[in-house]
Amino acid sequence: MKFARFKRQHDETILSGIVTKNCIEEIKGDIFADWEHTNQLHNIEDIELLEPVTPRHIIGIGANYAGKTEDLPASAPELPVFFYKPTSSIIGIGKPIIIPSQIEEVKFESELAVVIGEKASHISEKEATDHIFGYTVANDVTAPQFFHEDGHWMVGKSFDTFTPLGPYIETELDPEQATVKAYLNGEKKQDSPTKLMIVSMRKMIAYLSSVMTLKPGDVILTGSPLGAEMMKAGDEIVCKIDGIGELRNTVKLHQLVEQS
Repeated sequence: MKFARFKRQHDETILSGIVTKNCIEEIKGDIFADWEHTNQLHNIEDIELLEPVTPRHIIGIGANYAGKTEDLPASAPELPVFFYKPTSSIIGIGKPIIIPSQIEEVKFESELAVVIGEKASHISEKEATDHIFGYTVANDVTAPQFFHEDGHWMVGKSFDTFTPLGPYIETELDPEQATVKAYLNGEKKQDSPTKLMIVSMRKMIAYLSSVMTLKPGDVILTGSPLGAEMMKAGDEIVCKIDGIGELRNTVKLHQLVEQS
């Protein structure tokens, strides 16, 4: 089942719905708790899709894909490289990624994103999937020019618009059979199965739950495959995972946005 957040044209009310073949059925209530059908249908052409979730936390992991199966390490690192991204960095499908005024290009990183559905604290790897609501597509946009020489990534990951999410949350995806792709101006740049993750999704969730309490709506970015590149103003980036959909965003310079 696919869940969406959206607005009707000329209406600022934020709605939730279930994606059907040709439209979205509006629902009432909390998608993570109790919700109900309304039988109110909306044509895709008549709505604006928003980011599919508004998380309390966004947590990413760095350097989490091998190039091929034989390159996978015998064991995962005891202390994975995690980082935070602010909620102000989230945008939805169709919204522009804004390059900071000090630089001319940023890096795209297509990723499978996990959406937590049930409170998780000190859970085991085996229990991890019981706490997942669903999955969406993420672009972990990065400005490596702002990375600290000692390895601090926060600023380079935190600019506004640097976390596109969408288009939907899919609850029935098999995350171990998914493939993460990215297309820059129509040219495929990333195409990797999630089986090439170094730290498994279950291990990520279990580890993070031992540090902090994860709550419904929290988002975990599971890492980006090899092939990520820089992009500049005028480019279009499409991050895609079959079974979820395409996350399509254009790229603009900050100065151009200020003048428009």
